[in-house]
This record gives sequence, C-alpha cells and structure tokens, in this order.
Amino acid sequence: MRILGLDVGQRRIGVAVSDSLGLTAQGLTVVQRRATEADAEAISRLAKEQDVSTVVVGLPLTLEGRRGPQADRVASFAEALQRVCGLPVVWVDERFTTAQGERALLAGGASRKRRKDIVDQVAAQLILQAYLDAHRPAA
Repeated sequence: MRILGLDVGQRRIGVAVSDSLGLTAQGLTVVQRRATEADAEAISRLAKEQDVSTVVVGLPLTLEGRRGPQADRVASFAEALQRVCGLPVVWVDERFTTAQGERALLAGGASRKRRKDIVDQVAAQLILQAYLDAHRPAA
C-alpha cells in the first residue's frame, strides 16, 4: 500500500504519493482549497484512487517548535480528513519545506508561474520523503 503526503495551506493543498514499496515520494497534484469538508472529501477520493493506507500531514510549527495559528488550522483540517477517509493521519514537522521546494524549483529554472502552480506539490513531496526516510527499515 502507498502513503499520501500533504502540505496543507490556506489556499492550496499539495499532494504527493509514495511508490508501493514506500521508498520514494512523487508529486501528485495540487488541490485548490474551497471548504474544509469538501477539501477532505477531495483528498479522501485521491487516497482511495491511489490505494493509500496512511496520510502524512505536514505540521507547520513555529521556528521555536511550537504550534501556532496555522498549525491549529492544519490540525483541524487533518481531523476532518480522518473522519471522512478513516485512514491513520501522521504528523511531520514541515518547517522550511515550502522554502526548500521553492529553492529546488528555482535551481531547476522553473518560471515564476510554474513555481506558484507546483510549489505546494513539491513541499508535499519533501514532507512525505522525510517521513519515508525516517521510517525505512534498517538494511
């Protein structure tokens, strides 16, 4: 089974999915935010389509490692998602992933419009890859 990774923002949700072995994360899509329940249902549909067993959600902690208002909004969305899809939801510290994604896209020569369109997807990919790397069985 695969794992879904999410970068939940106020306007967009970046989505990534693992390969079936849980080794690598690939960007999947970006979902434009509408309303919490509708967004949770859209992500739940993606999870079913991708045969996902777990959802990894990036938790945007403050620089000091505390939960702020944005982390509370993300947690609220994740709770709604868990109610809708019934899958386990796991938290990953996502500090700096959007900035890392932006830098990677800049280094790759992506245009400003292209960066805006996919930076959340790239951030979700980074969040998921960090989770996969941390939970990979020892060789």
